Amino acid sequence: MSDSETLASVCRLLSQGSADSAGALLGREMPFQPVAPVTRKCTQRQALGVFRRDGFLCRYSGERLIFPGTLRLLSVLWPEQFPYHTNWKMGETHLAYWRLYPTVDHVVPVARGGPDDTTNWVTTSQLRNSAKSNWLLGELGWTLRPAGDLRDWDGLSGWFLEYVEAHPDLLKVPAIKHWYRDLRGANLESSA
Repeated sequence: MSDSETLASVCRLLSQGSADSAGALLGREMPFQPVAPVTRKCTQRQALGVFRRDGFLCRYSGERLIFPGTLRLLSVLWPEQFPYHTNWKMGETHLAYWRLYPTVDHVVPVARGGPDDTTNWVTTSQLRNSAKSNWLLGELGWTLRPAGDLRDWDGLSGWFLEYVEAHPDLLKVPAIKHWYRDLRGANLESSA
């Protein structure tokens, strides 16, 4: 029985004066499952590792995503044409951030029993992460796509390193400096 059919049966039972049966049916067919608030522990460096592991591809759509430092660098260079707001205000942040900014998502939400570790972390866009929320993939009709290959698409992270190294004044911008430091560290770790 689908959820809508269950609720229709509950309403029918209520109309027939069978409140106890309606409540029992509701509890049996659609039990309430509270979502517990959970803190997550993925650091920026860990997130970068997931993005690189997944080849900067959204694991839900297959779309190529852009290294966050590159997006922020473009906003520093062109704040009017490519604005960014620290609280992601829609009216003050370019829509490309929502569509192309990689985030880490829990395939099985932590609030639904999924582990908060790399076995359950995948790359997706900010937009899809917001849309997915605490839903399971099957509930949304989504599938998990294979990871990409960093050699095929690096999310413009290589370009970011080259550009920042050619323009070191950009390292005075905290967001650029943090992403540069983490990316440089990740590259050194993977070449060792």
